[in-house]
Amino acid sequence: MPSPNEIKVSQLSRLVGTPDSPVIIDLRIDEDFTEDPRLIPQSFRYPFQNIAALAPSLQNQHVVVSCHKGKKISQGTAAILRDHGVRTESLEGGFLGWKEANNPLVPIDKIPDRNIDGRTVWVTRLRPKIDRLACPWLIRRFIDRNAQILYVTASEVLDVAEKFNATPFDVEDVYWSHRGEKCTFDTMIEEFCLETESLTRLATIVRGADTNRHDLAPEAAGLLAASLGLSRMYRDDLQQLDAGMALYDAFYRWARDATDESHDWPAPNPQRPSKGD
Repeated sequence: MPSPNEIKVSQLSRLVGTPDSPVIIDLRIDEDFTEDPRLIPQSFRYPFQNIAALAPSLQNQHVVVSCHKGKKISQGTAAILRDHGVRTESLEGGFLGWKEANNPLVPIDKIPDRNIDGRTVWVTRLRPKIDRLACPWLIRRFIDRNAQILYVTASEVLDVAEKFNATPFDVEDVYWSHRGEKCTFDTMIEEFCLETESLTRLATIVRGADTNRHDLAPEAAGLLAASLGLSRMYRDDLQQLDAGMALYDAFYRWARDATDESHDWPAPNPQRPSKGD
């Protein structure tokens, strides 16, 4: 039974990918990290010896810390953060507990370097529709919650990427882009090893909307309609992205939790006699 200051793997896995996901800090020492250089989705590494320096930036946030086994390093670090007024829990079983539950893990070598502010930086074409909203949603919910997304003129994407050390996506001839019949969202799910049932289901919808293949999923047409509506509502791409985050949050929760649910009105009344009675 976990202590009041611990969170179970099953509880954390339900939060990851949602707006309520906590800040997740990987405290593993270098030797343990070298054995398995992957991360719990959305987590980042930080040396436990220096954790007090991070406390000011974590105020008013929910934090989960995880070392290799969820023991002394996690427990001590969580206690220090709580002493600094940060709501902190340690992950029961640590990284190994998450791994043994067959939850997704992101290869560290697929995550771009962070800038001086600790953020990954991504750049793509302006006026997003499908992929250029879906991919930032995936990045912020599963890779880097504070990722910086730059929308620029299509002809300038690669030059901006070079000058600002940004990672280009959803343009031709770059790593993070369409591959065959798959779209950029598919590529990111595959390369980040996020092929869960819910994200794979969502990827089919995104692909159908992005490539005009509405036969792939009946929800694809609805996603396209909502996306085009957002593009007409917002002239500012970042405001559109903020609204798109909520849209993809809803589609993800449907893909994870509500695919078996339907809706009808008026609901059938078992007490009401049929016309033939």
